[in-house]
Formats: sequence, C-alpha cells, structure tokens
Amino acid sequence: MTTIVPAAAAADPATARGRFRAGVAVPSSGWAPGHTQANLVVLPRDWAWDMLLFGQRNPQPVPLLDVTDPGAVGTVLAAGADLRTDLPRYRVWRDGELVDEPTDVAALWTDDLVAFLIGCSFSFETALLDAGVPVRNIEQGRNVSMYRTDRACRPAGRLSGPLVVSMRPVPAALVATAVQVTARMPQVHGAPVHVGSPADLGIADLDRPDFGDPVELAPGDVPVFWACGVTPQAALMASRPPFAITHAPGHMFVTDVPDAAYRQL
Repeated sequence: MTTIVPAAAAADPATARGRFRAGVAVPSSGWAPGHTQANLVVLPRDWAWDMLLFGQRNPQPVPLLDVTDPGAVGTVLAAGADLRTDLPRYRVWRDGELVDEPTDVAALWTDDLVAFLIGCSFSFETALLDAGVPVRNIEQGRNVSMYRTDRACRPAGRLSGPLVVSMRPVPAALVATAVQVTARMPQVHGAPVHVGSPADLGIADLDRPDFGDPVELAPGDVPVFWACGVTPQAALMASRPPFAITHAPGHMFVTDVPDAAYRQL
C-alpha cells in the first residue's frame, strides 16, 4: 500500500511539481489543494486520433483538458512544467503490457509522442471538503480506490475497453451534497456514475481494488463511484498499442489552473 504524507504535501503547484521532479513518488491527492490535477496519456502520433476520438466519445471518464503537439514536453495548463519529469510516478506500456513504473520518462520521449491531459477527480476533493463532505482516502493517507467495471466504453478506432471508476465513501446524509458539488465540475468527471451496490457495476469486492488502495468505509458511509481517468489505461491493456506512457494511478500532474476555473455556477 502506498501512503500519502500530508505533512509533506506542497501547498502550491510549482512547489509540488518541483518535489515530484526531485524524486518524491507519492499519490498526489491532497497536494496543491484548490488546483486542478490531470491524468496523463502519451501515445505515438499514429494513435493520437484514436485517443482524441475516444475522449470525445467518452467525455465523462476521459474529459480532455489539453492535447499537445507531437514532441512537446509542456502544456498550457502549467507554465514551465515538463511532462517528462513533473509527475510523481509514470507507467510505461509496450504492446499493452506494463513494463516499468519510473519517476522520470525523459529518456523515452520522442518527437513522435502526443500527450493528452485528462481531468481528474482529485480536483473536486477540495470542493467536497469545502462543502463538509469528508474525503476518506485523504483522512486515511491512502491512494483512492479504483475498479474496472462491467460497463464498456464506446470504442474509437483501435481503442476500446471498460469504464474504470474511483470510489469514495460518503456519509449517507451527505450523498446528495456530494452529487451536487461534483456535478458542477464536468471537466473533472462531474457527477457520480453510481451510488450504492458495487455489484451493480460488476465489482465483486471493495477491499480488492484494481488500482490504488482499499479505502475503509466509516459507519453510515455509502460507496459512491465516479468515472475515472484510469479508463484509458484499461483501454491500452485491451487495445495493445505498441508504446504508451501514462501516469501511475493516483500519481497525477498538478496544474496551475484553479479548480474554480472548471466549476459551473
């Protein structure tokens, strides 16, 4: 189990990225609160159209915040940032198989690669806390729980795969608040896709997430499930492109963009 160290969490995005660049490799939940975090998918240009179409057809799990030019290592979401070094941990994929989880992918970056920055549910955790909704994964110092479901995403070109969801336990009396708060942030996954029984999503055991850590429910909590930006990683496993780089689940890119920029009134 990978734990978060809240006392070490940087309060501003540039400091957070600097810490990750220096080798701090922990989940980014709770870092730079109030600033948008993003999932990362990097593919050869030959696969970029498929990924762009996959995001367009599946906007809730794959809300696209930025797409770079081939070979670019920066993004308009964070001035001066380097997508090759500024995430706490990456994943490297070859033919759909996970082959490495480094903290730096500079040596693997080529002029042919296109980066996709995808909205992340960590971005609405501050809004939940501000509304009085506890975020158990932060309380417990754990990565969020993520699960493959039995719901298929809409295929796009060569990309297809199941919907992945993140789960946060929410006190029953606050579920409506959590739905209302997150529904106002569709570019970071928006409202939950399901509340209640995991079996309705094909999830057999909450204590055995496919990604991340198990997060304990407190008495009176209800499991609430949001579409998750790890969904493209499930598509990579199913569709087997020759090469890809992604973030490691829970280890996001911290942007300079305030969460409020993606919040609808």
